[in-house]
Amino acid sequence: MADVLAVLKANRTKIWVGAVTLLLVFYLVVSLQRSVLLLGDPNPVAKALGLAYLVLPVVGAWALVRELLFGARTEELAKILGAEGGLPEDTLPRTPAGRIIREAADREFVKYQAEAEAAPEDWRSWFRLSCAYDAAGDRKRARAAMRDAVRLSRAGSRGA
Repeated sequence: MADVLAVLKANRTKIWVGAVTLLLVFYLVVSLQRSVLLLGDPNPVAKALGLAYLVLPVVGAWALVRELLFGARTEELAKILGAEGGLPEDTLPRTPAGRIIREAADREFVKYQAEAEAAPEDWRSWFRLSCAYDAAGDRKRARAAMRDAVRLSRAGSRGA
């Protein structure tokens, strides 16, 4: 039983991603089924609604695949960087609630920003910069930096 709990705890994020993915797929299938029903209705307004409603599952499926690929590629880069010993250490001070103290994260951020500026074609520096953005609470820039890291790593693997 302890082994099962350890596995569940270690894979908590993947379990949540799987659950949310299953719920979204269920929603997309139901949306698709409803749009087909509306398209089969003889009323032109219902047909128009069915056509408009058909866009939801298409866009939803595209977004789902895109996010799952982004997560998988990010995890792959983290494994490579971890094996190389290049992951940034989590030594930032935290509040009693467990949140990173912003001022400390901002001071640490400068180091990773300089590293990325010095090596703009190295995906590793962009990965670490993404972690620094995330620690500083800037999720939008963290995702952008991680997208750059993924893009650079994929470009490097094609060129090799």
